[in-house]
Amino acid sequence: MLNASSLKFFDELMRSSGPSGYEMPCAAVFRKRLEPFADEVRVDVTGNSIAVLNPKSKFRVMLAGHYDEIGFQVVYITDEGLITFREVGGIDKVTLPGLEVEILTASGKVPGVIGRKPIHLQTPKERETVMEIRDLWIDIGAENKADAEKLVSVGDPIAFRVNYSRFGKNRVMSKGLDDKIGAFVIAEAFRILSERKCKIGVYAVGTVQEELGLRGAKTSAFSVDPQAAIAVDVGFATDVPGVEKKQWGDVTLGGGPIVCKNADINPVLLKKILDAAKKGKIPVQIECGHRASGGTDTAQIQLSRAGVATALISIPNRYMHTPVEMCDLRDAENAAKLIADTILSLNEKSSFLPGID
Repeated sequence: MLNASSLKFFDELMRSSGPSGYEMPCAAVFRKRLEPFADEVRVDVTGNSIAVLNPKSKFRVMLAGHYDEIGFQVVYITDEGLITFREVGGIDKVTLPGLEVEILTASGKVPGVIGRKPIHLQTPKERETVMEIRDLWIDIGAENKADAEKLVSVGDPIAFRVNYSRFGKNRVMSKGLDDKIGAFVIAEAFRILSERKCKIGVYAVGTVQEELGLRGAKTSAFSVDPQAAIAVDVGFATDVPGVEKKQWGDVTLGGGPIVCKNADINPVLLKKILDAAKKGKIPVQIECGHRASGGTDTAQIQLSRAGVATALISIPNRYMHTPVEMCDLRDAENAAKLIADTILSLNEKSSFLPGID
């Protein structure tokens, strides 16, 4: 089981809010956690946090987990004091009306609720149609525009209200599990490697702006210049009604971390991961049904400079890109163990050239 300090870190990370481009609170929690285990911790101009173990080693392995989350941004304040907004990242619009949000201002969080016309006043067609974001608004309880402008400003980021909670012994529900749980996993793997006296260079990177196009992974990979990298994100759990396993694969919460097989994955590094899973008796699930390439930090890291041997480990996730995502902590714990065991099997002479014995 995860120890008390790890669970405390996870709690703090999940209670931080950081829509893409405004990840500073999440970054601060991430760096604070890794400082006791790292030889150095730094932040780059894009906002990525980089913790380093054995910085003098010429052999570098990068771990990446993005701590940005989907959200919104203030666009306009109406005469009535209502807030219009735009999305930041891919939002499931069906889930929005009635949701509580927090506007992240320079003076602190301002609570609000996403409003729409009451169902009683909607036409039959409107009742059957998913409303566009332009037809919604955020109500912060202001009486008029001047009242609202005392609290919020155009451009302020907006996050779903913090709602982290434990479900039973192992499962967790929260907004932003995509991908704070990935950032948590790489931090845990880094801690394990520090305690087990890993000899090669390890760079744990909390990346930014993944939801806007893998932007933080691109800049941090260029900076770190690793020989190999493992990204951790969330993957689709298919153990719910309506998700066809014959199309998307068989992935269950608590069944183990997902090991991805697609064009983003270096086959040599993949074998080392699967060997480590077998040796350590760590349960894993294999996934290849979502896409042939792209969608996670792995895709950008792989193409950095002259190329990087990359792999993707995912945490099964239900209800992705909604405010009530659900994961299982056993999958996160096993993912951290798997990453640490894989890296401990490497040395400065390890090669990842595919098809070369």
